[in-house]
Amino acid sequence: MGKPPSKSSKSTSAPQKKSAPHKKASSPPLQYRPRAPPPTTPLPPPAAAAAAYSRARRLPLLLAGVTVIGIGCYSTLIYISLTRDDPRLKRIPRDASDRFDDNAWVYDSGVDTVEWLTGITKRRKEMASMARGHLLEVAAGTGRNHAFYDTKKLATVTMLDQSAQMLAVGKKKWKDEHPEYARRIFWRTQSALEPIAPPPQSPDGFDYVIQTMALCSTAEPVKLLQNLGEVAKPEGGRILLLEHGRSHYAWLNGVLDKTAAAHADEHGCWWNKDIGKIVEESGLEVVKLKRYNFGTTWWVELKPKPKPRLLEKIAGEASDVGGSGGPQEKVAQKPWWAFWG
Repeated sequence: MGKPPSKSSKSTSAPQKKSAPHKKASSPPLQYRPRAPPPTTPLPPPAAAAAAYSRARRLPLLLAGVTVIGIGCYSTLIYISLTRDDPRLKRIPRDASDRFDDNAWVYDSGVDTVEWLTGITKRRKEMASMARGHLLEVAAGTGRNHAFYDTKKLATVTMLDQSAQMLAVGKKKWKDEHPEYARRIFWRTQSALEPIAPPPQSPDGFDYVIQTMALCSTAEPVKLLQNLGEVAKPEGGRILLLEHGRSHYAWLNGVLDKTAAAHADEHGCWWNKDIGKIVEESGLEVVKLKRYNFGTTWWVELKPKPKPRLLEKIAGEASDVGGSGGPQEKVAQKPWWAFWG
């Protein structure tokens, strides 16, 4: 029989040691403090957002409504005051320009807002920017166009007005706005109905003649325009007018007619004149005509029609250039108004 295994025959292998747990390396200390997250504004609930949006939309409409109501009330008060039954208004002369002497130093403050709202200030700027060469401004007044002239384009400037007080305001304004331009400007206190002498530097006339809001203040507007045609250069001269007068619409003309006397008494001008008819009767040639504010604001660009001596000169030059060398038959010249026969 086999022998039982002895105790010494048991496995004598040494027990395995358990490995120590792995320790993580400690991280270096932070060099700065962690930044706190930005605060967040909680969104308003949908109902509150809708209410705020609705209020934001209503505010401009509310302001516009208040403005319209204010303008309407103001216009109504003006209309009532201008259409009052005052027997003195029936004696207002057609030439009420003497009012300018009394209002000279407060004139600008009385018309600044109205001219800006109606776009007249913008038209003044556009018109003045066209001027170049030798400039004549008629009815220059307090110098409401002065700031808009580019003096670099102007050879000479002549400012004319029959109101010495208005011209004094304009003269001070020019010195403040164009101190560099003082030697080539001439100031003349006279009526535009009288002969206007050109500057010594340009004996044949002015390149540009500008007149703003003046036909309404004279009793002889046709004669005034004809006089301006005499002082503009016959070749290339331009006459620029910015006037207020009759409208496109009969109802508005009725309002102008009813308020004209009161307006003339206060401001010295009749604002219901037919500017188109005055221009037509002057005999000047229309280059451009535009109307604004329901047709009551007139922008007119004119030029002198050729004079007889200029027509003869043009005809003589044409015969010299186009002739065959032999004697030329002289053709009788018809006046510009002879459209028939």
